[in-house]
Amino acid sequence: MDTKISHITPANGNIFLDLGFSAGEAATLKAHSRAIIEMKLLLVEAMDDWIRENQLKQAEAAAILGVSRPRISDMVNRKIGKFTLDSLLMMLAKTNRSAHLSIR
Repeated sequence: MDTKISHITPANGNIFLDLGFSAGEAATLKAHSRAIIEMKLLLVEAMDDWIRENQLKQAEAAAILGVSRPRISDMVNRKIGKFTLDSLLMMLAKTNRSAHLSIR
């Protein structure tokens, strides 16, 4: 099997534009993606703070949150692509914390 890359198409910085969306749609989709990433990072940071504040081991945090220990590992290692906003919000709720949405 040949594993050499034979062609690379340069990206222009917006994957949605590269996929053929109009400039306006691409900008909107990119902004939406960034917003979701930022929200996930804030939630993961809040969960990590909770784990540290309570001096919990990953297994203890997993038991409280009702998830596996590897899920906690993914969370503290900022693997946000493995989580939906819903799953992070559900875990946050189990810590007796809440999130507030602010629209600017």
